[in-house]
Amino acid sequence: MAVEPAVLHCLCGKPAAGKSTLCAELSRDAGTIALSEDVWLDALYGEEMSTLSDFVRCSDKLRYAVGPHVVALLERGLSVILDFHANTVEARLWMRRLADAAGVECKLHYLDVPDDLCRIRLAARRARGDHPFNVTPAQFDGVVAHFVPPTEAEGITIIRHAPPETL
Repeated sequence: MAVEPAVLHCLCGKPAAGKSTLCAELSRDAGTIALSEDVWLDALYGEEMSTLSDFVRCSDKLRYAVGPHVVALLERGLSVILDFHANTVEARLWMRRLADAAGVECKLHYLDVPDDLCRIRLAARRARGDHPFNVTPAQFDGVVAHFVPPTEAEGITIIRHAPPETL
């Protein structure tokens, strides 16, 4: 049986677009490792993060730490799903550089979900209390203000996903 080449999968979408759900689906493939920014940030810096600036500071530290590990996994033939925010050109460039360093393809899974649907999902997620971060409406607006949809000019294969049917 032929072995599939390793791939770096990246997820792009606004809060509650369905990135973690898609990550769980993609991670079912054998030889695939998923890394969740939210899980790591909560475990390492949970109490330190109350603003968007805090998130950016902590996220930058985490990226610095996990980058070489991601490259090593990819070089050993494992595909990696980075459930990290890929909502800016700069964030996606960091991801593409990891793939380039390992000599693998970078696939960006773009969940283009309308803001209104994301807001409904966020409210449901807050009510369930099943997510490490309870994004408030104001925080959602702050994230969306910095969101830059991906383009082919970034040199990443973009795979567009329709919004999942469930909240």
